[in-house]
Formats: sequence, structure tokens, C-alpha cells
Amino acid sequence: MNGVQLFLLGRTLMKIGEEAIPTGGVGKRTTSTRSVLIVMLDVYAHPDTTVGEIAVRSGLPQSAVSACVARLRETGSVVTATDPHDRRRTLVRRSPGTSDRRAEVAASSVDGTLSTALGTSDPAELAEVLGLLEALAERLSPEVLARLTPDA
Repeated sequence: MNGVQLFLLGRTLMKIGEEAIPTGGVGKRTTSTRSVLIVMLDVYAHPDTTVGEIAVRSGLPQSAVSACVARLRETGSVVTATDPHDRRRTLVRRSPGTSDRRAEVAASSVDGTLSTALGTSDPAELAEVLGLLEALAERLSPEVLARLTPDA
């Protein structure tokens, strides 16, 4: 496997993951699931951050980050507060509790989406692929990125 093949595999897995995230009851969305996840992961990695800081780290436009923060706030995944040191800034942090939406996403299964992507409903084949993906996920957690890009 070369770098391009690995990149394409990553894109495929990302799309399967996006499709597997439940969207019922979310309402009209002006932001992509991918953008929301990028912002959410950034907020979780950098508590008490600002929209501008997230935009710089993620490469997303500030308007997109603002829309994602609003969406995450509506679902109870993040909270915002005025910066006590600079009242012009709003700080974003992970919500201390688990929102219903976060619990729903965490409890959702990728089985149906993976079955569709693979073009099979064979339980043995699905179990094999899920096992391989779980083994890969254990070895390549999001923390691995810090070893690849120390400034991330």
C-alpha cells in the first residue's frame, strides 16, 4: 500500500463513518457532519478555546466553525462562556455531561452502513471486517496524530 492508497482508504472510511452517524431529529443542517466532528474533536482537545483558534487549527472558515459550535451547543455537546479576561471573546468547552445526542451517536452501530458499503449482508464477512477495523482503531487512535504533526 502506498500513501495515495492509504489516503483513499481513509476517505472511504470517513464517508462510511459519516453515513453511519444517525441524523434523525437533528433538523435542518447548514454544516456538514465532517465539519462538526472536526470542530468537536478540536474543542475536546483544546478546552476553553475560541472560534478563531479552532479555525486556525482546523483550517475551516471562521463562519463554518461558528455554525458548528452553534450546532454542538444546541445538541448539548459544548458550552460557551464569556472569557473573564477579555469579555469580547467567547470560550468554547466540552459539556460536562453527556447529552442525549452524544449518547445516541455513541450507541449507534456501523453494521448497516458497512454492510451497504461492502455490498454484502453476510454476517461472517461483516464480523471479519468489523474485527479488522476495531484492531486498526485500537492501534491508530486520534492521539497518533500528535506523533505525526507535533503542532496539531
